[in-house]
Amino acid sequence: MHLLYGYPNIIILDIWVGGAGRQSLAGPGQHRCGKIGRIATLCTGQGRFMKSRWSDQDASRCAGELALRVYTSRLLGAEPSLVLHGGGNTSVKSSISNLFGEEERVIHVKGSGWDLETIEPAGFSPCRMQPLLALARLETLSDPQMAAELRKSLTDVSAPSPSVEAILHAILPARFVDHTHADSILTMTNSPDGERRVRELFGERLVYIPYVMPGFKLARLCAELYPAQVRRSTVGMLLLKHGLFTFGESAKESYERMIELVSLAEGYLSKRGAWTPVSEELRQEGASASASSTLRADVAALRKAVSDAAGSPMILSTHTDPEALAFATRADVQEISQQGPATPDHVLRTKRVPLVGRDVQAYASAYREYFRERGNASLTMLDPAPRVVLDPELGLVTIGRTAKEAAIVEDIYRHTMQIISGATALGGWEALPAQDIFDVEYWDLEQAKLGKSGSVPALIGEVAVVTGAASGIGKACVASLMSRGAAVIGLDRSASVTSLYRRKDYLGLACDVTSEPEISRALEEGVRSFGGLDMLILNAGIFPPSAPVSALSSDTWRKTMSVNLDANLVLLRESHPLLKLSPRGGRVVIIGSKNVPAPGPGAAAYSASKAALQQLARVVALEWGGDRIRVNTIHPNAVFDTGLWTAEVLAARAASYGLSVEEYKTNNVLKVEVTSRDVGELAAELCGPTFAKTTGAQIPLDGGTVRVI
Repeated sequence: MHLLYGYPNIIILDIWVGGAGRQSLAGPGQHRCGKIGRIATLCTGQGRFMKSRWSDQDASRCAGELALRVYTSRLLGAEPSLVLHGGGNTSVKSSISNLFGEEERVIHVKGSGWDLETIEPAGFSPCRMQPLLALARLETLSDPQMAAELRKSLTDVSAPSPSVEAILHAILPARFVDHTHADSILTMTNSPDGERRVRELFGERLVYIPYVMPGFKLARLCAELYPAQVRRSTVGMLLLKHGLFTFGESAKESYERMIELVSLAEGYLSKRGAWTPVSEELRQEGASASASSTLRADVAALRKAVSDAAGSPMILSTHTDPEALAFATRADVQEISQQGPATPDHVLRTKRVPLVGRDVQAYASAYREYFRERGNASLTMLDPAPRVVLDPELGLVTIGRTAKEAAIVEDIYRHTMQIISGATALGGWEALPAQDIFDVEYWDLEQAKLGKSGSVPALIGEVAVVTGAASGIGKACVASLMSRGAAVIGLDRSASVTSLYRRKDYLGLACDVTSEPEISRALEEGVRSFGGLDMLILNAGIFPPSAPVSALSSDTWRKTMSVNLDANLVLLRESHPLLKLSPRGGRVVIIGSKNVPAPGPGAAAYSASKAALQQLARVVALEWGGDRIRVNTIHPNAVFDTGLWTAEVLAARAASYGLSVEEYKTNNVLKVEVTSRDVGELAAELCGPTFAKTTGAQIPLDGGTVRVI
């Protein structure tokens, strides 16, 4: 952890601009790309206002205006109280020489699908200015027509589609334009007399635009009102209940104007007791302190109800930190949470309002009525399941089709809670009317995306537990499940399991599966992270040193049974209530062994433990079929790419059979090598739709073993 500009709790990220931009804004002899500096991700604390993160040293490394545009865009994107997950946009205007040698004005505006925090030069869409300014003069234009015209204006057809606010950026005369959805600005404008408050604070420094839905109508209104209101002192434009624009002739000027105005708003709110952001450190400390209670049965039941309403499995992330519980238990939570989102575009992630409590059916019925009252036959209703739940015990529950989506919803709604709380302290929370929110939720540009997302991974929205996940077959199972869209909870005694992946859909937990308390803790943490359990892969096991029965110690026998059999009994028993609530029915895959049908001398403890586990699996398949849980076993053999088989051991075993290592690896009927990936792929397939009607099966994966056949 470093200090930046004298402020603690700043995480420093080294950021490079790589690859050539769509159009070069560099001068003669200048490089287009280079290291553009370190960007600060601010862990905001109470009473600390936003500060400029501009660094002359870092900016000096930016060759050309597009590189500077990338630099300040990332500075904005690194401040979550300014923009979140694709929100906001930026632009820079310049001139290029076209194919005919003519000078042509262009605007590089953030492209759709790019995030300011990580944007590259290729993320900016180069548009010809003349068509955009001509579009702004039209009286009417549908948004689909506008989107098509924006693409026609591109100087590079391979560039991303321009932001829907590209025309708005074009009509503002300054070279650099920045647009954010700052929390402090939304807190002020979504309060009683919000317009009066911002006018008193900013005066003629801003042009004020009443709320209009994003798209052509907004661009057209701004084209009319901006020239009429602009003054010599104007440095920006405020879209009421939407966001803030600032501009300038340099990247630094536009950026620092944004920071200055937002900081003024934060100070205004702070003086009135309406600005108390919570630090991430305090939130994590509180979350750890509140994680001792057992909520997994309640969370899994809620996930089942939400998934049924959505028509597909959903991921739920449960947050019981003090901030979440304080908001969920407010006496006025029913009133303040049911008005609408902080800014209209959030509805695409969070829906208009959260569910308060756990009556998912009532929420779904209310959503259908909301659609019936405002929709028409040309619209396709979205699923009626909530994306946010506020509950006095569960705190804040965020929902998505993937763990990443649920995390995005969490980020958005945590900021929404702060904005609502601030506006309430300021005198009251006033969101946009339901019809305005509906119009964004069912925007024709969004409706056009339905059905165009392509094929959906087979296990999307589902959750798996894999034991022995840090290496070998377990690690391969994790990879195969995740490649099919599943979120995975990996358990292993090795702490390396925690860093196997750095992504939202993986949770690695150090866990001794012979410890019942550790199993319970792991399941609790896993369900809080992802909402439930659909698939259980029992892979963890040990193979003790070879010994005849006459020399087999009781300790070795008991230890082998403890890991290979007893631990799996506990995992099955504790997972059963969760698997029963799986939206598509639970699945258990047991990694057995060739030693079940064909044991070998010197492996009594291992062979007996695996045989007993197989008998347990058969009974479980019989008992759990009525709960829609299927149980199948894979019996692999000679899987040599695991930790058990070092190069030395493999060479010694091959030599004992008079074979080379390669001959030993393929010493089976089909003369093929069996790998961990082969086992992982079969395990994942057994969890998928192909084997939806199979249970109690034992499948050899050994290339054909004569003794088994």
